[in-house]
Amino acid sequence: MRSYDLAVVGGDGIGPDVTDAALAGVLAAADRFGFAVRPTRLDLGAERYLRTGTVLDDDDVATLRRHDAILLGAVGDPRVPPGVLEQGLVIALRVALRQSVNLRPVRLYPGVTSPVTGVTPDNCDLVIVRENTEGLYSGGGSTSHAGTPHALALQHSVTTTAATRDAVEFAFRLAAARRGRLTLCHKTNVLVHAGRLWSGVVEEVAADFPGVEHDYVHADAMCQHLPLDPGRFDVVVTDNLFGDIISDLGATVQGGLGLAASANHNPHGDAPSMFEPVHGSAPDIAGTGGANPAAAALSAAMCLAGLGEADAALALEAATASVLAELPALAGPAMGADTVTIGDRIAERVGTAAPVGDPATSFVAAFAGLAPRRAVPA
Repeated sequence: MRSYDLAVVGGDGIGPDVTDAALAGVLAAADRFGFAVRPTRLDLGAERYLRTGTVLDDDDVATLRRHDAILLGAVGDPRVPPGVLEQGLVIALRVALRQSVNLRPVRLYPGVTSPVTGVTPDNCDLVIVRENTEGLYSGGGSTSHAGTPHALALQHSVTTTAATRDAVEFAFRLAAARRGRLTLCHKTNVLVHAGRLWSGVVEEVAADFPGVEHDYVHADAMCQHLPLDPGRFDVVVTDNLFGDIISDLGATVQGGLGLAASANHNPHGDAPSMFEPVHGSAPDIAGTGGANPAAAALSAAMCLAGLGEADAALALEAATASVLAELPALAGPAMGADTVTIGDRIAERVGTAAPVGDPATSFVAAFAGLAPRRAVPA
């Protein structure tokens, strides 16, 4: 029997709540499709930091490397200064585990209403591929004369051909497995050096994918085109900062951050990828049952796809979409059910829910086909 070791990091706030609900769906899918998932819960997040003063150490990274994938709930706690957990855990893992490709599907599921007029499930199904380790998020910078009228802050942006190529090559492969369209999003008219590098890599890689059409849209123009005409896009590839911004805009278009799933993907297969909802930790509702686990369940479906389990991934996605379509609201008491109940419903539907849309162009099916196989270190 196929088996996978899954590291589970509930994290902070509602993270443990939604992760537990998503894990129920993973185990149900594994049972239905004949493979085993062995979850291991790891103590990482605010409580660990407040107790020990350590966010992440070398032993933690080594432990994570021995797993096939990582399921992350959320990080962030008002007792911890901003950036400590986000940079010390999430961004640090992206770099340490070479998770150079961030994947954010933007899909409106049947029964979910977009706040943008005219957006329907038929015209909202795209994927934003974001370079995940560089740009302005690389961490370099300095401040001088802090607290004075002469304060000066420098924030460095780093763009390398290697990381850019990781994102661009994966984006072309994904577009070739879907509808054959790729869009580069950048600000080449202002960020001329980084923009020139990105454009050059896209043109080089495009030569290897003659069946994929490609075009270009400025980042500010994307903020208009994406909500007004999402059907224009299939796969969008962009840098770290722009990807962070436009993918959250895409989440709004698809119904809200509470439905947004993501993958921090290692395209080389030499370390595990990490899958997480992007809605944040919402500590004010932790433990109340008011968190919708849909984004965590959809991230878990991406996790199954990343392991190469396409049928299980499609089934978990379909089950989640089926339950979403029946909820009278997408968050809080108005959902009519709590986090655990919704998670149980999703797990129960894994065996019966019909696939959403055409599996031939489905993101999770395409992702499963592109997922690298790797040898896990002992």
